[in-house]
Amino acid sequence: MFRKRVVFFIIPALLLLVSSASAKVLKFAHVYEPQTPYNQAAIWVGKELKKRSNGRFEVRVFPSSQLGNEETITEGLLMGSIEMAFTGPTFLGQFHPPISISEAPFIWRDYDHWKLYQDSDVFKEVANGYFVKTGNKVLSIIYFGVRQVTANQPIRTPGDMKGMKIRVANATLWKIFPEAIGANPTPISFAEVYLALQQGVVAGQENPITIIESNKFYEVQKTVNLTGHITCSIVGVVGAPLWRSLSESDRRLFDDVFKAASAKYSDIVYNHEQKLFSDYRKSGKMQVISVDRKPFAEKVIPSVERIWGTDLVKKVRALGR
Repeated sequence: MFRKRVVFFIIPALLLLVSSASAKVLKFAHVYEPQTPYNQAAIWVGKELKKRSNGRFEVRVFPSSQLGNEETITEGLLMGSIEMAFTGPTFLGQFHPPISISEAPFIWRDYDHWKLYQDSDVFKEVANGYFVKTGNKVLSIIYFGVRQVTANQPIRTPGDMKGMKIRVANATLWKIFPEAIGANPTPISFAEVYLALQQGVVAGQENPITIIESNKFYEVQKTVNLTGHITCSIVGVVGAPLWRSLSESDRRLFDDVFKAASAKYSDIVYNHEQKLFSDYRKSGKMQVISVDRKPFAEKVIPSVERIWGTDLVKKVRALGR
């Protein structure tokens, strides 16, 4: 009887050890801080892959650029030293320009319009174009936030920004909007933005409300103007070597988990934005200015079409109509 009991306990333990030893360990890299929803999404993906595969996949998440910047991470995906990542579609656009269409200014009406893109044929089309060129598989896109203009006065029309020195990142994408409406885009490193606003080096800047809040730009700006000019996002990518090694059923598993994470954490970020706007309106921390976006879009869209092509822009803008 004693021997039978010993066997009863030993066999499950051995099976657990074998299962753990045979688990495929995957590295998931990104540049975002541990407390962000994007790191939480990566952790959630790891837990779900492990659970739904009965422990065949073990995911280790490396936030805060621990495995390098976005360029290094992309190289790792191609080489197989990194298996999965969250990264920006603008960066991936260096390899396949159409995939950066989601970051083009004034192509989204609102969050509901953007959400339709997540599972659309348009997203599948641009993601597949990137896959053909690199072998890396883009599975999902997560909402990062809508960029708004802050200033010390209300901005309601394009004319209100004419000649305005506005801080932007030093990249072509961020200059499209201000240049099209006659503002003066001024590249300044992000670390210096607060001081530049405080000293009047620039009259305004543009970022999602979550960034405005976390960096306390409300201390040096009076208004947040709801231009909603760019909807930022990040994409979930599986590296080429891992994707090639997966069975069809495992590919479906990865696809399902990444898409579920996208839906879950996009809503979390969007709801947090809405809470911040509500708090600002109640507290008066910043004056929240409603903006008629149509006159801005009319000036900007021709530039967008020249960069991404009229057909692709029309496909994106037509979603849900």
